[in-house]
Amino acid sequence: MEIKAVPIAKPTEDINVIIGQAHFIKTVEDIYEALVQAVPGIAFGLAFSEASGPCLIRHTGTDEKLERAAIDAASAIAAGHVFVVMLGNAFPVNVLNQIKSVSEVCTVFCATANPAQVVVAEEGGGRGVIGVIDGSPPKGVEGEAEQKERHAMLRRFGYKK
Repeated sequence: MEIKAVPIAKPTEDINVIIGQAHFIKTVEDIYEALVQAVPGIAFGLAFSEASGPCLIRHTGTDEKLERAAIDAASAIAAGHVFVVMLGNAFPVNVLNQIKSVSEVCTVFCATANPAQVVVAEEGGGRGVIGVIDGSPPKGVEGEAEQKERHAMLRRFGYKK
């Protein structure tokens, strides 16, 4: 068995990526509908890798650049039934519950704006996701100043009053 870490390329640093696994070709349409219903005017690209039949990367989105980035990431991961969502003007917190409620979604591996790598295993012509390396390890424990900044940031983003 060969294990590889696949870096996920994003068009810009501020783009968020959601990577998960689902089990049916209908995933493309259902995640699309979940995203556009969750955030009016959302900009995203979505790619889904079939695991049988023609084994195509199915794709859709509302932004051509993000759709291309999702296709490129799904191509790099190259594991069946994996989906990639590249989010432009929304945060994962705005759409994660809607994605997780799509009946064919099995799991979400990550939702991040950090640099990410997908750890894949390859054996006998198949490929699967083992996990995700998301960002950097902790550099310490927050103190009072960092707690205040965290509280302020959540209010700037409009998540707390």
